[in-house]
Amino acid sequence: MVEQIYTVSFSAMGSRCEVRLAAADAAVARHLAMRAIEEVRRIEHKYSRYRNDSVVARINAAAGLRRVRCDQETAALLAYADTLHASSEQRFDITSGVLRKAWDFRLAVLPRPEVLAGLLPLVGWHRVEFDDESVFLPQQGMELDFGGFGKEYAVDRAAEMLTIMGVTQGYVNLGGDMRFIGPRPDGAAWEIGIQDPRDMSATVAGIPMERGALATSGDYERFIELDGRRYCHVLNPRSGMPVSYWRSVSVVAPLAITAGSCTTTAMLLERDGLDFLERADVRYLAIDYEGRIFRRT
Repeated sequence: MVEQIYTVSFSAMGSRCEVRLAAADAAVARHLAMRAIEEVRRIEHKYSRYRNDSVVARINAAAGLRRVRCDQETAALLAYADTLHASSEQRFDITSGVLRKAWDFRLAVLPRPEVLAGLLPLVGWHRVEFDDESVFLPQQGMELDFGGFGKEYAVDRAAEMLTIMGVTQGYVNLGGDMRFIGPRPDGAAWEIGIQDPRDMSATVAGIPMERGALATSGDYERFIELDGRRYCHVLNPRSGMPVSYWRSVSVVAPLAITAGSCTTTAMLLERDGLDFLERADVRYLAIDYEGRIFRRT
């Protein structure tokens, strides 16, 4: 008997999310999905910058004062952040989240130059001291922010939970960052539309997915427009200003954390982003500031 597809929707990490899977009935589907959702919640609570009791809050509160002990999971994420920093010409920097204090994308106002100038000295992953047991931010006011890959990490962990429980068909979707466990019950691929970054009611392409991950970064997610220019939420850690070369970058990779890191790195590298994606040997679809589409299938 071919199982039916069930969708369990929820909200997490500021995004609309869903677990979609094949199961014998709705009760079984919800039971399986809830285990995956619990894992997403665990990661959100542990690493959210908005919670005073999170690991990130504890590390940030100790900036300039003392080292903070880390468990194995946190140490692994710090090591991954270090790898991203090195492979992105130091553009992917998880200390750059402090720049959000200058930018409010709910208001069409640019930050004052003196505000940015005061925050830029707090950006610099190369200054962070860490090992397998602890981490230290050397200057008060410095912050870590795992937002650059935390959602994608949660996608992977949720998908792995479902796999452990025997799910073989379905996917996890956290705000557009997706990890696929297997095809539809009839063996067909899931057809995923890629958002047109200038027309929210349209797509520019469809990507068939059976397994692996798909992630997209774009200048249409959070932005303001002033005098005909768009300022998006992806910020260059050196200048504190938004990047502007790519409208969107979508990447297919084995893991969501890899796909998401590649999209963000390509956005940050701007004109050199395409060369980075080629070196990373991933499938991609990228749309530049003129609307030209580049893809590798």
